[in-house]
Amino acid sequence: MRDIASPPKPAAIWCPHVTVACVVADAGRFLLVEEAIQGELRLNQPAGHLEPNETLQQAALRETLEESGWDVALEHFIGVTEWHSPVHDHHMVRFGFAARPLRQHAERRLDTGIVRALWLTYPEILAARARLRSTLVLTAIEDWLAGQRLPLATLRSLLPAAGA
Repeated sequence: MRDIASPPKPAAIWCPHVTVACVVADAGRFLLVEEAIQGELRLNQPAGHLEPNETLQQAALRETLEESGWDVALEHFIGVTEWHSPVHDHHMVRFGFAARPLRQHAERRLDTGIVRALWLTYPEILAARARLRSTLVLTAIEDWLAGQRLPLATLRSLLPAAGA
């Protein structure tokens, strides 16, 4: 019998991939990134994995800057979507945020694999549906279009403040 006070061995713990994504809307257009994936150009929201000692909000801001070159202000929490990637056989838990653009850093080098950032309307995104990285892209935009917005305070972090 295992001692209740001792944690299970790391190999025994299953962990899904925790990711964040930003729906950045401005004047009827949405910020997307075009990225090279397995020899194809795919479209995605600025998105990526949560890193150690980082809040979900910090991850969303960092990933948006790294992938698109845009500073954004988070305005709302859209929600959580669970998804299983058939390509990578990963279970993902994606935290979606709504943001507004603040400033573009045109000189900034984008993350490896990111070809460019671009602004598309919803009809243009629908027309490019076959190029979307996953169904998560359209789901997040459609949730935002449906008015799904929660306060950022819905997510509570007990991590120490940056620099503390």
